[in-house]
Amino acid sequence: MAVTSRYRPPLFGYGLGSTSTTPRQRVSAASATVLSAVVADAAGLDLVSLSDHPYRGERLDAYATLGVILGRTERVGAFANVTNLPTRPAPILARTIASLSALSGGRVVLGIGAGGSWDHAAAFGATRRTPGEAVRAMDEAIRVVRALCGGDGPLTFRGEFYQLTDIDPAPVPAPPIWTGSVGPKSLEVTGRLADGWIVPLAADWRSSRYRECRPLIDQAAAAAGRAPAEIIDVYNVPGAITDRHLASTRDEADRWIGGSIGQWVTELTEAVVDHGAGAIMFHPADDPKLHPGLWPCGNALELWSEEIVPAVREAVGKAQNRVLQDTSPPAGPQSSDTKLLDSGAWNI
Repeated sequence: MAVTSRYRPPLFGYGLGSTSTTPRQRVSAASATVLSAVVADAAGLDLVSLSDHPYRGERLDAYATLGVILGRTERVGAFANVTNLPTRPAPILARTIASLSALSGGRVVLGIGAGGSWDHAAAFGATRRTPGEAVRAMDEAIRVVRALCGGDGPLTFRGEFYQLTDIDPAPVPAPPIWTGSVGPKSLEVTGRLADGWIVPLAADWRSSRYRECRPLIDQAAAAAGRAPAEIIDVYNVPGAITDRHLASTRDEADRWIGGSIGQWVTELTEAVVDHGAGAIMFHPADDPKLHPGLWPCGNALELWSEEIVPAVREAVGKAQNRVLQDTSPPAGPQSSDTKLLDSGAWNI
């Protein structure tokens, strides 16, 4: 999908979850986790994200940490990538996300999935659900969260999983909702209800998973009377930033493994311009034992935010300007539909 005149700037973020050599989001590294978010904010990144595994005692709670991060930063958005819905009932989640939005000036996204790691979730006290039940619960949860935001009249909801009676919504708009959906039924929910699709299992724009799943989202969106382009593609991109040019930036299965700064810039510019990537979350692969021969550089966050992202934004902006020049009318003011938006505005 090539970039068009109806342009929305891509979002660039940084995953704060742990790696083998950098124990972010661990209770023992709480200060380092917050500091990374502060650095990302100062460097002009659009988003930071945390994983949500509340049954793991060594991990910082995602939503408690999001609150601290949003309080310590000024511009960057933040989200759980993705929220563990079985352990976070939708009405409580709605109140949490609305409060974070109000406290931060709207700098929050709701990332949500049907659920995973069911053995751990059940051991933690969550109700185990079948795959079909989990998808239906996600559908209801999205509708409940939206209905409990916006300040309309009292909500009464009678669903299969959630029942509410005369509950006042919070007087703040619902945040953007991005779903981590995999199967056909959850992809249908994404097309019908979501604002973004977090492409699962770190699959990227060249993957067969993307090519097979995205049409199902588009079909569901069209059936619901929505424009498929309203639903952005959100990619979690693990990889190493290396100190030298790699002969190949993909493995035998065609998965991106990383490369030099220039190779990252080329690949991500193509992802946005040629494939329409809406948001790219970088997760550093910084363990040379797991990635032999990649020679990862030391400070991945600094290289990502100060070298790679600005260069990609510049390259995408130039590509968009060429499109605008090719499609602009011969005279008269620039139309609102073809105005080049400022890159880096994370809200959608």
